[in-house]
Formats: sequence, C-alpha cells, structure tokens
Amino acid sequence: MGYPRKLTRRFRAFDNFAISFTIINIISGIFSSFGFGMNAGGPRVLVFGWIGVSVMVLFVGAAMGEIASAYPTSGALYFSAGKLAKRHQGAWSWYTGWLNFVGQVGGTAATNFAAATFIQAFLAMQWPDYRPMPQETVAITAAILLLQALANAYTVQLVAVVNRISVWWLLVGLVVIVGALTVIPDHHQPPSFALHFVNNTGFTHAVYGGMLGLLVTSWTFTGFDGSFHMSEETVKATVNAPRGIMRAITYSALTGLILMLALVYAIRDYGHAAKADAPPVQILIDALGQGTAKFLLLIVIGAMLFCGLANMTSNTRQIFAFSRDGAMPGSRWWHSVSARTRTPVKAVWLAAACPLVLVLPGWWSHTAFTAVVSVNVVGLFLAYAVPIFLRLRLDDFQAGPWNLGRYGKPVAAIAVAWILISNVLFMLPQASPITPASFNYAPIALGVVLLIATVWWFATARRRFQGPVSYGRPDEVAAMDLI
Repeated sequence: MGYPRKLTRRFRAFDNFAISFTIINIISGIFSSFGFGMNAGGPRVLVFGWIGVSVMVLFVGAAMGEIASAYPTSGALYFSAGKLAKRHQGAWSWYTGWLNFVGQVGGTAATNFAAATFIQAFLAMQWPDYRPMPQETVAITAAILLLQALANAYTVQLVAVVNRISVWWLLVGLVVIVGALTVIPDHHQPPSFALHFVNNTGFTHAVYGGMLGLLVTSWTFTGFDGSFHMSEETVKATVNAPRGIMRAITYSALTGLILMLALVYAIRDYGHAAKADAPPVQILIDALGQGTAKFLLLIVIGAMLFCGLANMTSNTRQIFAFSRDGAMPGSRWWHSVSARTRTPVKAVWLAAACPLVLVLPGWWSHTAFTAVVSVNVVGLFLAYAVPIFLRLRLDDFQAGPWNLGRYGKPVAAIAVAWILISNVLFMLPQASPITPASFNYAPIALGVVLLIATVWWFATARRRFQGPVSYGRPDEVAAMDLI
C-alpha cells in the first residue's frame, strides 16, 4: 500500500472480528435505544425491523469487505476513497476522512456517556437516596475515557486480549440475560405480541412513526469499519479483515434478534415501561425484581465499557493513518509510534481528548450534548457510503482475494441506496411537537462539520493534501520497515 510498517501484526482473525463485534455491541446498542423503539413502532418494528435492517447492513458490510480486501490499511475508508476516485482524489479522501473521524469521536463520546448514565442508574438502584446529576455523568465519562486511553496506550497485545474477553462477555452476558428473562418471569406476552404496533412519537402518520423505529437497529450496527482500521495489525489482512466485518455483522444480527425477542416478550406493563427513564431497565425490574435487575445491569455496563474501548482503538488507528498523510493539524505528532509499546500513543490521547470535549456540554445541557454527538451515526454511514459509491463507478476495480465477483456492483448499489435512505431517517424529526429539547440536531451538526471541512479544504488543505501518499516502491518501503 506504499507505507513502511510501523504497527505490530498481532491481531489474529478472531481478534479482528472481536473489535467490530465489540463496537457493534448488541447489548449496549439495544439497551441504549430500546426505549425509542417502544414508542416508534413498538414490538412489530423492534422485531421485524431488526431482521430487515440487519439484512441491509449485511449488504453494506459485504461491499465494505470487498474494499477492505483490496486496500487493507489503517486509513481504511478515507484511504480507499482516495484510491478509488477517478478525479479529485484529495477532496474525496479529505471529506471521507473527516466524516469518519467525527463519526468515530461522536461514537466514543456517546457510548461512554451512555455507560456513565447506566452506572448512575445502578447507583440509584443500590442507594435510593442517590440523585444523578449531569456534572457527575460528565465526570464519570471522563474517568472512563482516561482508563480506556491507558489500556490503548499500553500494548496492542493488551487490546487484543481485552477484545477477546469482550466477545465472551457479550456472549455469556447474552445467555444470562436471555435465560433470566425466559425462565424467571411467571408471565410472558403471547406470540402475537410481536405484531403489536405502537406510535407514541406524536406524529399522526403510523408509517412515519414505524420508519423512525428502524433507527434502533441502525444505531446499533455502527463501527464495523473497526476491522478495516485494524488491517495493518492483522495477519493475512486481505482475508481476515473482510471476514471480520461480515462475521461481526452476522453474529450480531442473530444474537441481537434473540435479545430483542427476550426483552419484547418479557414486557409486563407496556405503557409504564415505555415512559420510564430507562425502559429496558424497567422491563428487567418488572419481570425479574430489583435484585436480579441490578446484577444484569452490571453486565450491560460492562458491555458498554468494552464497546467504548473498542471505539477508541478504531478511532486511534484512523487518526494515526490520517495524520500519516498530513491531513490533521500537528500530523507529525499523531502518527508517531512508541518504540516500547509499538502503539500510536499520542493518537490514543487525542482519541480520548476529543470525545471529552464533546461530552463537556452535557455538564449544563443534555440537549447541547445530543446536538454534538448526533453526527455520530450520520458521519459514519456517509463515510461508509463514499468508497462504496466510488467503487460502484469503477469498471476496472482491482479486487483483493476476498471479493464478491460479478455480484460486487449490485451489492454496492444496494448498500449505497440503503445508506442514503437510513441517513434521511436519521436527519428527520423524531418526535412531535418539535421543541428545542426534542429537535433533531443531526442535520445542523452534519452541516457544521461539512462547512468547517469545506472552508479548511479551500483555504489551505487542497494545496498540501492530495490524498493517500506513497513512501516509494515496495522494495524502498520494505527497507523503511521498523519491525
């Protein structure tokens, strides 16, 4: 790919799969967004929407996997966008890289903020006199970011081990939660309950409310580009990176459906749970009692912490690669690698500091925090769409060993179409009446990011950034390898 090797290849096939599986994190994703789905479509959309959206995400993953096999680098999306573009390689690469960067930073911030919120919910259950405050949520989030940064800065080997543990935490945790919801309650909803439809969004059109409910699954299925970003640290990356993407999506789809069904059929008082501050936690309390619910909540919190760690790892590699090509302020700092740990330590601390900046507005306004991190999913999926769209335009795409053959273009076309549809949903109003607290700030946040990137591009970047750079011929690059 034209770069000297600085990062250690210690990620096996399972490790590469583990990072995307951990970032998708069905326990974290479902518990964070289940309440929204209860009011936007109800069980019918939660169950059947999960199945339908999972299939569409598989198309996105397959199209991305084919590109990952052809361009297995830490730069991932922005690198492949620059290589696949027929013209204006620098601009395509620039916008993809910044959308990916902002989306990943928002993802790390949102995941750890959610973990801090659930930690406070646990504390309130344990000590009823405890009253969660926004300032304490921000402080807990900052502490989580610090611990995750220390783990990422230590060694690649440690990150790989933690990600292996996270997979088993998710799978065992899933079995425990589903088992408890299946065995302990003396009452479950009838099979037909999966067809129950609810529209509490405030909008009169049921179809619109149901379409919004599809976002529950879309919110969960983000971050599987983590396998792509870890390519330079993965053995046989041309095969293991795309396989990691596809396995992470497939296993998450299957296990997520099981968890979704368990939660849906365990609901007792639908109206009471739907109005709760944390609906899935209320479902656990109603079905299992407070003691068991607290234990299961610890599993959920652990899953969220693993998810945040994997998010930061992926973000670090994107920063490292983007800086290697001179696309970030202070690039020479962020792409340096520690001689002792063989990790981009400075990039790790930047990947921890940026989410903290996004979280700080939550100190005085949850709405302000929501406005900042709302670009997370939109930014990530737009970054996914660009290289897939550019590959769709090519007639001479040089596929890697893992490829879709003659189905490559049809799969890419379906992937791009789904990303456009889902992104429109992400930017539409999600509750009525529309107030400053309920307003969907995603379009504004996305507009601000694109405006800054555009001004920066035309002011200075277009003269110094031409897309992914090459350090020389393969033999010259090999001579530069530090490992």
